[in-house]
Amino acid sequence: MRGNFNEALKLLLKHEGGYTNHPSDPGGPTNFGITIHDYRKYIDKDGTASDVRAMNIDQAKQIYKSKYWDVQKCDDLPSGVDYAIFDYGVNSGVGRSGKVLRRQLGLPDNTHVVTAAVVAAANKADAAALVGKICDERLAFLQRLKTWPTFGKGWGRRVDEVRKVSLRMAKAAPADEPSAPRQIEKLGKSKTVWASIGTFCAGIAAAIADADWKVWAVVMAGALAAFIIYERSRKP
Repeated sequence: MRGNFNEALKLLLKHEGGYTNHPSDPGGPTNFGITIHDYRKYIDKDGTASDVRAMNIDQAKQIYKSKYWDVQKCDDLPSGVDYAIFDYGVNSGVGRSGKVLRRQLGLPDNTHVVTAAVVAAANKADAAALVGKICDERLAFLQRLKTWPTFGKGWGRRVDEVRKVSLRMAKAAPADEPSAPRQIEKLGKSKTVWASIGTFCAGIAAAIADADWKVWAVVMAGALAAFIIYERSRKP
């Protein structure tokens, strides 16, 4: 797990802000980005606008973690892609963000579900390029909405900021660790080398009892050769 949720949530909340109830916003009463529809779905089916206003940050965090981050398998997605998809899902729904992710990976978009196949494809893709495609499609979708004239400036700024941060995350991500088969192969090589070194040293030790300084020279040369062999075996 990459553990980007806390950072992604902090960035998300900067965009979502506190309580709002804009007449042109179809989400209705909203707090920390959680609409009254989500509040009624996940917290209290009879929740009111006052309840949404009184909602605390921990309640919002629980919803974001389980219903947006975990549902979209963000912990398993590449750094940067996880944040881009998480923010998109919150802003426009996981039904849309999941389909966009699948579509940009060349997978069927007849469902929004992020499956193991989607995760595998995402981790094989160029993360920075994938982030760009996701944000491009997101912006194009928002520009088609009838509420773009009202909210477009803010939406456009949000997508731009998400793009920049996601690209920075993708470029800063550490290189993948060697695969398990490769690690096992390297471990096998190390064991073989050490076994050879042990056999060599045992033979030398047996000869040392009757040896003069010339044998010690042989020991030193052998040890040097064994060290060189070992170092070469460690290289990928």
